[in-house]
Amino acid sequence: MKITHVAIYRVEGGGLRPVLVEISTDEGITGFGEAGVAYGYGAAAVAGMLEDMAPHLAGRDPSHVRAIWQDLYDHSFWAKGGGAITFAAISAIELALWDVKGKAVGVPVHELLGGPVRSEVKVYANGWNHEYDDVAKWARAAARPLKDGYRALKCYPFAHELPDGTFRHVSARVVDDSRFHRAVERVKALRAEVGPEIEIMLDLSGGVCDDQLVRFLDVCRDLDIRWIEEPVDPFNLAGLARTAARTAIPIAVGERVYGRAGFRNVLDTGAVSIVMPDIANCGGLLEAVQIAGMAETYNARVSPHNCASSLCSAASLALCAVIPNAMNLEIYPYFSDSNSYVQVLENPLEREIRGGVAGVSSAPGLGAIIDHKAIAPFKVFDSGATATA
Repeated sequence: MKITHVAIYRVEGGGLRPVLVEISTDEGITGFGEAGVAYGYGAAAVAGMLEDMAPHLAGRDPSHVRAIWQDLYDHSFWAKGGGAITFAAISAIELALWDVKGKAVGVPVHELLGGPVRSEVKVYANGWNHEYDDVAKWARAAARPLKDGYRALKCYPFAHELPDGTFRHVSARVVDDSRFHRAVERVKALRAEVGPEIEIMLDLSGGVCDDQLVRFLDVCRDLDIRWIEEPVDPFNLAGLARTAARTAIPIAVGERVYGRAGFRNVLDTGAVSIVMPDIANCGGLLEAVQIAGMAETYNARVSPHNCASSLCSAASLALCAVIPNAMNLEIYPYFSDSNSYVQVLENPLEREIRGGVAGVSSAPGLGAIIDHKAIAPFKVFDSGATATA
């Protein structure tokens, strides 16, 4: 089997811009992967990076996943040292190759990596209150995911809405006193709203400096917070250790960390209890499995970051199925509320979640059935390469 051509799709809708790659073969088997830059800046850049890499795939055997990964990593030059654009492109290609390989032999990718260690994966809801900028409505919005069966919720106490409805994190490492107190009251109100049995995770996105961070962590001390995510900038390794010494709340980090080397540096701080690789930008499926294995040796668990299309959800579920130290999986159940949202799959995982858990797929490859009609208008590149012997 040989790779014949590569197609790239820059999907846009519902505030997201997922970039998908399609790898086709001379046996009629196709695989899809996703680059993990669906929000913020970078969609055009990673599409360009994928286009740059496409000629190096033509004629290759897609079952040689690791050999292709290694070539892209070693010879793209900019991959060494990490970086979202290069790693997202490599990740997308790697995921598509696993999808092809699984379909070729008729098994889910987790069977190719030793088989599943669980039949279902616990998930948590994110994005359930982004449209509220107060305290009371922000907390009361939890009623919807709880009604839908979710038993764990993540939120952004310091984030805010702009007049145009744009969701924004903290700028310049500081918030004014009114926003600081609003963040404090939000967390208190949310715990009161959901009761003691619901898990609450707080994502700070590396937003505030130590003077406000320490005061905020002190408030959270008695609210049974499951984790504090990105309490400092992900490059601030010394800051992670300093923060861990100041709080008993577990620290989670990893959505903006790339490759095994990046996660080793984070784990070496001794500060992190949960690592959060994004399968679509950490280096792909096998890289995430290796990151999870390394995390286990540091006594840490894994909760994959997942904020992209439903294709990425399917790939992340496959990861959680195969690693023993999986904690839970991030889900945005209400992305599809937006009239402009583009559902790229015919069988999105988000529709199958019951009671806060997702069943592990037994379908071949990543278990994702692409909605070709939905993504067709977003094709921006097709190599049309002819396979070589």
